[in-house]
Amino acid sequence: MESPDLRGDSSPDTAPRRSQLPRSPTVGDKEKQTHIRFLVSNTAAGCIIGKGGSTITEFQSQSGARIQLSRNHEVFPGTSDRIILISGVFSEVIKAMELILEKLLTEVEDSNDVESRSKVRLVVPNSSCGAIIGKGGSNIKSFIEDSRAGIKISPQDNIAGLNDRLVTLTGSFEEQMRAIFLILSKLIEDAHYPPTFNSPFPYSAHKSADG
Repeated sequence: MESPDLRGDSSPDTAPRRSQLPRSPTVGDKEKQTHIRFLVSNTAAGCIIGKGGSTITEFQSQSGARIQLSRNHEVFPGTSDRIILISGVFSEVIKAMELILEKLLTEVEDSNDVESRSKVRLVVPNSSCGAIIGKGGSNIKSFIEDSRAGIKISPQDNIAGLNDRLVTLTGSFEEQMRAIFLILSKLIEDAHYPPTFNSPFPYSAHKSADG
C-alpha cells in the first residue's frame, strides 16, 4: 500500500521494456569491454545464484556476460551486502543487469521489502565519480532528467583502502535501467574507469590483516 506504483512497475510483462533502451555505444563495429558492480543482500544473492548455480548459469548464457559474486563474508565496507560483478561488452552487461533486476523484482513481490525493490546501489571508483557528476553537476542532472530516476552519490569514505563510492538509483525498473545505461555509457568514456575488473571483492587485502 505504501508504493502501489512500484508494484505496477514490477509486473511480469517486462519484455517490451528492453526495446525502449537505445542502442549500445560502439567503437567502430566492435563494442567496448566493460564491467559494473553493485550491492545485493545475502538473500538476494541466493536468488541470483539459484539451486546449484542454475539461475546464474542461465543468466550468463542468456546475456553472454560473466557474473561473479563476492562470498558470504565478503561484504562492502560499512554494509552487510555482497557485491556482484558483471563483465562483458556493453550490451551483455546491460542485458545481465536487466535479467538480475527482473529476477529480484519478482522475488521481492511477495515480501514487504519495498526498499530492495526500489533501489540499486552501484559501486563506482572515486576517480570516476567526477565523470558521472560532470561540471557543476551537469551530467548527473541530465541523467536524472533523462531517466527520471533518483541518482545519489555517497560522500567519500575515510575507510582505509576503500577507493569506491556508492551510486544509489531509485525508481521503477525502466527508470533504473535507463539510469544504468546512461551512467555506464559515461563510465566507458572515462579514462579512469578500467575496462575489466578481476574480482567482485577487491578489499580482501585490507580485511586479511585481521586474519
